[in-house]
Amino acid sequence: MSNFSSKELGTKPIGRLILSQSVPAAIGILVMSLNMLVDTIFVGNWIGSDAIAAITIVMPITFLIASFGMAIGIGGSSIVSRAFGANNDEKANHVFGNQIMTSVTIALILLVLGFLFQDQALLLFGAKGSILEPARDYFSIVLVGIPFLALFMTGNPVIRAVGKPIFAMVAMLIPSVANIILDYIFIVRMDLGMSGAAWATTISYASAFGFIVWFFLSKHSELKIRIKWLKFEWEYVKEIASLGGVTLARQGVVSLLSIILNHLLYNYGGAVSITVYGIISRVLMFALFPVMGIAQGFMPIIGYNYGANNFVRVSETIKKSILYASILALIVFVFIMVFPTELVSVFTKDLKVLEQTPNALRMVFLITPLIAIQLIGSAYFQAVGKARLALILTLTKQGFFLIPLILILPNFLGLIGVWLAFPIADFCATALTAYFLRREMKQFK
Repeated sequence: MSNFSSKELGTKPIGRLILSQSVPAAIGILVMSLNMLVDTIFVGNWIGSDAIAAITIVMPITFLIASFGMAIGIGGSSIVSRAFGANNDEKANHVFGNQIMTSVTIALILLVLGFLFQDQALLLFGAKGSILEPARDYFSIVLVGIPFLALFMTGNPVIRAVGKPIFAMVAMLIPSVANIILDYIFIVRMDLGMSGAAWATTISYASAFGFIVWFFLSKHSELKIRIKWLKFEWEYVKEIASLGGVTLARQGVVSLLSIILNHLLYNYGGAVSITVYGIISRVLMFALFPVMGIAQGFMPIIGYNYGANNFVRVSETIKKSILYASILALIVFVFIMVFPTELVSVFTKDLKVLEQTPNALRMVFLITPLIAIQLIGSAYFQAVGKARLALILTLTKQGFFLIPLILILPNFLGLIGVWLAFPIADFCATALTAYFLRREMKQFK
């Protein structure tokens, strides 16, 4: 699982490539999700369940702003992978320079807007009652770190695209480990409450950005930061935006979902229900880390071989990735179904939260064994540059199915309707993705 030249994405055995790309990606996601889990555990046990609700409100706002960097990173890395596959190193460096310039500009604009409209954003995302004050304390500090997070999210997919998955993994390990250590110092030892949690997060974002800068200035990177490439070129900016728009649209819909869901949950169950969802969302990310690792790891393999017109390897990569991811998803499903109470009790001792969360968790995870098709399929169309279809498939779960379902089902089933909306939306989105992916793979022949 060592780092290698991007050219080897077209020659090494597919199974080994998936392993070498996906394991570091999965470990990075694992540590990042563990970071969020531990953050929630510290906050829930040392500050209170309202603090979990406050972080649940703030996180979608944070990631909506940072998702501009993520969109530029993923959109540009798709182009970089295909450029290397076509032996066009000059284009790869031009694209990377445009990624840097675009990300820096947007991050600074969004930082200013965040400070100007801080309270309006919190109220929009559902910060009410006892949640508002801790959410305000947390958000005002975390805002400082968001430009660092955005630039980190721009650089990390590019590191993976140039065949350096170990470095991409380390880039994700650094902020996660830093945040866990700082949480302990600021929350437990220094008793700084929400501001302590916020400063731990902000400093960890800055450490991640520092590592990204070091990598691209080092001998390890095939892409270099050069003045001649640090300029806006409309041709490349447009292509990055086209593909990155998929990621941005996904996060935009996730944010819209958060707005609707937070208000709906508060109306049906108050701050307790928002806390329940906060725990479920952390478990969702943590539990699916191996599946998401494969979805991330397979993208540079697909992009390179598609760029080289090697469709036999493209087809083999898709099939093996879905197989591996489905096996892992099934293991996750069994664990959640058997141990939901034990899992939830780690986060809080609040009896109301403990009473509601296990059954809600089971309902949300009902379709987990099928989710690999959805994640791999939508990632494929993004990796090969088919932006429109990638956008449609990305929006299917949250936009086309989940949002309408959570607006309709609670009218008949109450709070249970909210939780049942998740597996129904997963099933519908997976069926649609499977149809388009099967049609695409027929064309390879």
